[in-house]
Amino acid sequence: MTPPLDARLHVVSLGHFHPRGIIDNEFLESLDIGADAKWIAERVGIRSRRTVLPLDYIRTTKNCDLRAADEAAEFTNAETGAEAARMAMARVGLRPEDVGMIISGGCSPRYSTPAEACTIAAELGIECPAFDVSSACSTFVAQIHMLKNMRPEALPEYILLVTAENTTRKVDYGDRKTAVLWGDGSTAAIVSTRIPGRLSVIKTSLQSDPSGWDKVTIPTGGFFKQDGPAVQSFAIRKSVLVIDELCSRSDERIELAGFVGHQANLLMLKAVCRKAGIPERHHLFNVDRYGNCGASGALSVLSELWGDLPVGLICVALVGSGLTWGGMLFDAGPPPSP
Repeated sequence: MTPPLDARLHVVSLGHFHPRGIIDNEFLESLDIGADAKWIAERVGIRSRRTVLPLDYIRTTKNCDLRAADEAAEFTNAETGAEAARMAMARVGLRPEDVGMIISGGCSPRYSTPAEACTIAAELGIECPAFDVSSACSTFVAQIHMLKNMRPEALPEYILLVTAENTTRKVDYGDRKTAVLWGDGSTAAIVSTRIPGRLSVIKTSLQSDPSGWDKVTIPTGGFFKQDGPAVQSFAIRKSVLVIDELCSRSDERIELAGFVGHQANLLMLKAVCRKAGIPERHHLFNVDRYGNCGASGALSVLSELWGDLPVGLICVALVGSGLTWGGMLFDAGPPPSP
């Protein structure tokens, strides 16, 4: 059963960018941190990740000095975010001057101030209102949830949402519990309340439990830390809750064409699908190739499949530090005619 299509917000285009440096499991094994390739694959289901850091830098320093990591990085967040944005704009033929607002956010901004949206806007040569709305790995749903609940006439025709995630700069490569998880990737979405797009936003959900704020952190000037078992249990439980909330109507379950979860690790995602009754053929993911790209992960799955998205309802369930969770139900239309 399909709900009435009362969407007031549309995703017109998506874009993504992953840096060229590849951290595969064999590379991590070579760091001699007590994690061999087989152990990593069995624990998290990730085969490779991308990084803005030179592999020689990681090999020789294990990223022990975060200031040095910022200097060594081959790209800034502004540069990778702008690359994703250029793909999104090119897919629908938009020019920089067509963008009326830029909103950014994510897990590891390059600066405390200014807003990362301003640095991305400068990289793109766009002059428009630019600000950050961030909720860690749940950032994209927070941005969409906010826009969906605003007056459509108050918004510009095209809004650019960007998540520039280069979190390997914040990873201690001497700690096997965190080194095996993270990869870098940036995404961008062109959204509009006036122009129909491939993805129409039907429903959104966003919740927080601030009592768990200390379960996942990146302190200012510090490394990524998390309470792994507690966070995984939380992520599975809340993802299933979001799916039930977005996909239930009266006593019936809406039939999905696709499901995308937070790309934290593949074993967690498979557990969510089992508990939520989502068939393997409807599970869309790329975490096995890119690792945990924070707020960019789920969106990069949709962007990679942009020309081949399943037609019908697609549920996205996200979780993040804070602790936060939420999701979106999209109605995916057919690709435009060539």
